[in-house]
Amino acid sequence: MKVISIALLALLTACASDTDKLGQDAAKLVEFKPTAKIEVRWDKAIGSAGNTLLRPAISHDAIYVANARGKISRLDRANGKRAWRTDSGYTLSAGVGSGNDLVLIGGMKGELTAYGENGKVRWKTKVSSEVLSPPQVADGIVIVRTDDGRIAGLDAADGKRLWLYEYTTPALVVRNHAGVAIQRGTIYVGFAGGKLAAISLTNGTALWESAVSQPHGNTELERISDITSTPVVDNDQVCAVAFQGRVACFGLIQGNLLWARDLSSDAGLALLDKTLYLTDADGAVLALDKSNGSSIWKNDQLRKRRTTAPYIAGDHLVVGDHEGYLHVMKRENGAMEARLPTDGSAIVAAPVELDGGMLVQTHDGGLYSIAIH
Repeated sequence: MKVISIALLALLTACASDTDKLGQDAAKLVEFKPTAKIEVRWDKAIGSAGNTLLRPAISHDAIYVANARGKISRLDRANGKRAWRTDSGYTLSAGVGSGNDLVLIGGMKGELTAYGENGKVRWKTKVSSEVLSPPQVADGIVIVRTDDGRIAGLDAADGKRLWLYEYTTPALVVRNHAGVAIQRGTIYVGFAGGKLAAISLTNGTALWESAVSQPHGNTELERISDITSTPVVDNDQVCAVAFQGRVACFGLIQGNLLWARDLSSDAGLALLDKTLYLTDADGAVLALDKSNGSSIWKNDQLRKRRTTAPYIAGDHLVVGDHEGYLHVMKRENGAMEARLPTDGSAIVAAPVELDGGMLVQTHDGGLYSIAIH
């Protein structure tokens, strides 16, 4: 099972920049007349992400970044200048998380370290297994997801465990780095087997559990229907999508199904106002009506390019691909507006917001502050 799981990870995340490793059918980039301008404000080399997915974290006055070798840095938001750098001493599998004046990273052997914003260690602890995604902090509780199907709530002050939520995973799963969404005291998280759960932030109690997708097929591989990306939530509903499954939206209070449609994605979603945006398993970017799932538009120009989840930037959508390109689309109709190359290595995670623009981390360790005009 372990070997198959790792092979699937390589297929789904495609961290390598060599196009041949992704197959010969990746769409060629089509020339177009730019209608927007995308530019680099500053860039910095921070070190490779290795075989994991690492994301920068933004605080009110700084950026925190990490590489797979366990080096963590604090950077100036305006120019990327390093304020400090420290070494965790272990190989990272998740990072960076921040909140409550903490900077958090996790390791492949369950290591978890919380630093202060000055780079000094606040506390260290061990969780049950490899940390899957950047730890999150809300209301004084650190939320940690591990690859054995557990969600742990730790005291942000000292790292002591407050509660533990356990989910039984199927025999064969897609290894992934999906995080959790937290809103108004509730944690929303998707699991292997297509389940979506709402968990109390205070005590880890399950509030409800609903099926996004049901496994089907004749073989174990065909029956994989895992939620491999973070759910999205607004004031009305929570939505999630499963690989080889469906996209579905649910009511927040009781988890009642509002709508669902067949659609496979391992990349993820974005939600704003009345529209749900997502990247499907073929790399196409879609816009759906949030109320019923009906199609608004679809852009398939990035087919098989390992397109990231979409990032909403004002009137634009931004995605990255396996060759390190950033693609800007019109949010209203999906038309291409601009394109920017980075360092040629894969962009695996969607950008994060930074000072009216965005921040992008590549697989090979390029960090780019980007603006769109």
